[in-house]
Amino acid sequence: MARDTRNGWQVIVSSSVIMSFALLGDALIYAILPIYSESFGITMPMVGVLLSANRLVRVFAYGLISDLVSAHGKRLLCIIAAIMATASTGLYGISTGFFPLLFARIIWGVAYAILVLSTLAYAVEYKEKAGTRVGVSQAIQRLGPITALLLGAWLVGLVGPNIVFLLMAVPTTLGIFIALSLPKQEPIAQLPNRNQLKWAKPTPLDILYFMQGYAVDGLFAISVTLMLAETTNLSTAVLGGGALLALRHLGEATGAPLFGMIADPFGAGKIFFIAAIFTTMGLLLISLSYVVIGAVVLMIFRGALASLGPAIIAQTSLGQQDLMSNLARMQTWRDLGAAIGPLVTGTTLIYLSAELQHAIAAIIFGAVLIYFSKSKILILTKK
Repeated sequence: MARDTRNGWQVIVSSSVIMSFALLGDALIYAILPIYSESFGITMPMVGVLLSANRLVRVFAYGLISDLVSAHGKRLLCIIAAIMATASTGLYGISTGFFPLLFARIIWGVAYAILVLSTLAYAVEYKEKAGTRVGVSQAIQRLGPITALLLGAWLVGLVGPNIVFLLMAVPTTLGIFIALSLPKQEPIAQLPNRNQLKWAKPTPLDILYFMQGYAVDGLFAISVTLMLAETTNLSTAVLGGGALLALRHLGEATGAPLFGMIADPFGAGKIFFIAAIFTTMGLLLISLSYVVIGAVVLMIFRGALASLGPAIIAQTSLGQQDLMSNLARMQTWRDLGAAIGPLVTGTTLIYLSAELQHAIAAIIFGAVLIYFSKSKILILTKK
């Protein structure tokens, strides 16, 4: 068992590094596309659609991909995903107009769905200390986006918004070689004869992840640069937005392992509940125009939720097949929220300020949190 655990750590690190490289282009596009939409030949509503498209693809892909991972193993799917991630990042750099960019976002959506399920499956293979392993995995994954947002936001002023994506595609290719080095594993199940969507009745945990996706990965991600642009010039807003979006990944890089380790002895459900309360507070602070302070709170506890949700699922699932199904369902609801977020935000910013939308999101998040507090999850994960 000790040697298996060491081998488990090796594949956790390798798969997480693949995801880190794959996320370079996707992280940067959130900071660049809303501000430089005209350079890509698109309108602001189109930006909302493009930033949602990859998530909409994943909503319908998770069920099939979880079955493919079970049937063919994580290594093969990771190789395919690394190739697709490299292609999508390169396409951002050479694409102009809505449909070429939409194609790139669809490719990325499939690649991410494969990688997120594979990395989670590697991390929670053993239930013991699942929170710690998921947290470390999330921390490694965030290193790429942090670098992309800090370095890329600076480079865009030197080389332009298109060329910067071509530059990011170069290191993304390294993920392909790492994927090839992953150990071969026997499939754990036969592929079902149907495309099973994970549309079971959502649990309170699923609903909370839907709201997190909507508010944090949707509303906040698409509007933060625009809120900063209200009080500063365009280039400063891009740098500031890039820094705050990088903080989203930095919060996950530090918060995920920290809160994962705390959750192992004290119970994942209890720590998750506390983190969700602080997430609500972050949304309220942004709604009161304390954008930077609210963003810091929001991003730190986003990292906590990233590790604690999978840890809860690992502790409450019965067997590997049930685990994959539950992880797919959770990611489906989270991405559904994150897909609807940019669509709604891109359309309603004409009528409602970003601050007011954050206030509404905070109220809804708080109501869902009350519902979560009455669920059995807190009891099942109690230490």
